[in-house]
Amino acid sequence: MPYLPDHDRVNDEDLVLDVIAQHPLASLVTHDGTSPEVDLIPLLAQRTASGIELIGHVARANPVWQVGRHEGESLAVFRATDHYISPTWYPSKAEHHRTVPTWNYVAVHAWGPLEVHDDPRWVRTAVARLTSHMEAGREEPWRMGMAPPGYVDEQLAHVVGIRIPVRRVTGKFKVSAHKSDPDRLGARDGVAADGPGPGAGSNPDLLVEWMSRPPGGTSRAGAPAARRAPR
Repeated sequence: MPYLPDHDRVNDEDLVLDVIAQHPLASLVTHDGTSPEVDLIPLLAQRTASGIELIGHVARANPVWQVGRHEGESLAVFRATDHYISPTWYPSKAEHHRTVPTWNYVAVHAWGPLEVHDDPRWVRTAVARLTSHMEAGREEPWRMGMAPPGYVDEQLAHVVGIRIPVRRVTGKFKVSAHKSDPDRLGARDGVAADGPGPGAGSNPDLLVEWMSRPPGGTSRAGAPAARRAPR
């Protein structure tokens, strides 16, 4: 993330991990030394004695896990929400017309070397952790033990585990935090009222919450900033 203004930067590790936990489908960028590739892979973030790690699995038929297909560091991109911001939503437009369009979003980038784990026990544990995380809170959560005997083992044989020990993680919360309160809240209300179209983005209600209470100390209105990702 080479462009990261201070007003968009979030260094709160708990907040960053919370965003990953709620939006675990990552765009995993790898490089084979010639060109980059991108896979959509759910990854579970967890703390260990040595730091943060991301764990997941890929299809055995996916070449990303093979030697030479993930040179150097890999990059996992987690995107929580986004939406186009029209300059017509800023009250200041009526005063001086010095407004331009932009795009707001919340994203987390995590870098680290991709490690391959092809041990059946490791893979089963990783899949069980991810499944438990995704099924948590459901009235009737699915468990691996619900499948017919031997079926899970058969399916696990078709996947390979991956782990990324995170060397660097960055949260970028582009939520108009640098704008005046009237302009930020005007843009927030615009997102809330906007309909379908090319700028609709994803999870607009979540972006509305972040724009109401930008993270990072206090908002410009003086209200306490959000410390955890809005539900």
